[in-house]
Amino acid sequence: MEHNMGNRGVTRPMMHGHKEPAKDQTNEMEQGGHDQPMMMSPKQRMDMLQMHHMQTLWVYWLVVILGFWLVLSPLTFDYAKQAVMPSGGRPVWISLANRIKILEWSDIISGVILLVFGYRALTPNRPISVWICCFVGIWLSMAPLILWSPSAAAYLNDTLVGTLVMGLTVLVPGMPNMILYMEMGPDTPPGWSYNPSSWPQRWIMIVTGLLGWMVSRYLAAFQLGYLDYAWDPFFGESSMMVLNSAMSHSLPVSDAGLGSFAYTFEFLMGFMGSSARWRTMPWMVTFFGILVIPLGLVHIFLVISQPILVGHWCTFCILAATIMLPMLPLEVDEVIAMIQYMIRATKRGEGFWKVFWKGGGVEGGKMDERSPELETLPQQGGAVFQASIWGMSFPWTLTVSTLLGIWLIFSPYVFGAEIQTAAASLNHLCGALVVVVSVLCMGEVLRIGRYVNVLLGLAVAGGIWFTGNASAFLSINCAVAGLLIAALALPRGIVKEQYGSWDRYIR
Repeated sequence: MEHNMGNRGVTRPMMHGHKEPAKDQTNEMEQGGHDQPMMMSPKQRMDMLQMHHMQTLWVYWLVVILGFWLVLSPLTFDYAKQAVMPSGGRPVWISLANRIKILEWSDIISGVILLVFGYRALTPNRPISVWICCFVGIWLSMAPLILWSPSAAAYLNDTLVGTLVMGLTVLVPGMPNMILYMEMGPDTPPGWSYNPSSWPQRWIMIVTGLLGWMVSRYLAAFQLGYLDYAWDPFFGESSMMVLNSAMSHSLPVSDAGLGSFAYTFEFLMGFMGSSARWRTMPWMVTFFGILVIPLGLVHIFLVISQPILVGHWCTFCILAATIMLPMLPLEVDEVIAMIQYMIRATKRGEGFWKVFWKGGGVEGGKMDERSPELETLPQQGGAVFQASIWGMSFPWTLTVSTLLGIWLIFSPYVFGAEIQTAAASLNHLCGALVVVVSVLCMGEVLRIGRYVNVLLGLAVAGGIWFTGNASAFLSINCAVAGLLIAALALPRGIVKEQYGSWDRYIR
């Protein structure tokens, strides 16, 4: 099954030997012939680990080469040449000379660690060495932000090498030593009509994560001082005012750089694990969910607050939030499938932390025969895209609510209200929240959350009369739009998929 991207990485050597079995035979192997996990002896697992390690040995040699690259980087790139200060006169916690020196030593020490532990990882069954290399990659992605790298070359070098190291240690070869304990079995959760961890479902998350990473990286380049001007196609210099605002400066690091760091993980973690990772890697689905859902909501709310607290708009900040918004309902279903599995496993008497870190098998469920193969994307782009958004539906009520929310955001300008007045702020805040709630609730597992729009609609319809500075036209507009939003939140709308025990919460 090497053609199946869902069985890449750590699962690949467990699927076939020298000869690829037919798909029916492989499915039988995965289910043990009678829907039972395939049992393997410790020796068989160790043999497969050895074989897999030989197949991916080039990965650890490349980690060693990257270690050499980092050691030589301070000699190759002069971090002190054309050093810059952060934009907007932002104070930095450490002097310029010390930032340069610490960055140089950070690269040298990180390179030495990669040399030592990358070399140790050339021998199989050394997961600690592999994880140490991975954490070095994480540090390299963080260091230019924490130290406010004064050199664009150092920022580029560290973030790219860090991303490569993380990918090479835990993505390309799969999770260290997972072969020794991973249980085979079904990849569609019991009672579900689709697999929330399938590659089409993750493909769209990977693409949106990459787009968000690019946008945030551009904004971070301005805040770190590498660009003198942040281009904005609609709001002119407003973007720079937002990026250099007191709200932005309240964080000890570049907020755009922090967003870029989060998007790096979201992009990479989209590749992690097999198509059954909701049960084989609960810890990873948990961390991925934290990155996407609560941190994504914080990011969106910070962007929503810009016209209210700063009084300006930033096109690329809005674009980053727009990219993040659909990622939330697309990821929640996988988190719910993982939680359902954890509950079932602990009820069977399995240890919580053992299951959380190592996963396991599942009773029930079935093999995923519905999802199209991701490699058919060039030929069946429509089918793959449809599979990417299984779990989301678009009732006309939520679609119209989204459009009304967008209208509320811009209606103060249409009716001549000044920005940062109470009336404009009410429209901006409630309109943006209506958009967020409506898009989130297009995710069927979150459909019950649409009732929040009842409160938001009534807040707009009633609150506008207490702002004291709204024109008659704006007041009538808010009253009508708000009541419509509240009414549109009452019907549940179409639900196309099934979610096991979660179905009872979809009301």
